[in-house]
Amino acid sequence: MPARFLTYEQIAADLAERITRGEYAPGTKLPSTRALAELYSVSTATVERAHIVLRERGLTYGVIGRGVFVAEREEGNS
Repeated sequence: MPARFLTYEQIAADLAERITRGEYAPGTKLPSTRALAELYSVSTATVERAHIVLRERGLTYGVIGRGVFVAEREEGNS
């Protein structure tokens, strides 16, 4: 079977789905860039691009020296 290469968009979509499903709850630290690169069999640069997509969507935020965390979900105007 030929190797399947994932794009950063596909990785971002998978992580977004995991966040939406609650696998990664608000405030949870995501696995390290290196760990995600190993999980998806991609370079760390590809994972970093996926992190940018998630951050732009408001799903995650980064803390320098600590990692990437799942953002709190907005519940609307209540």
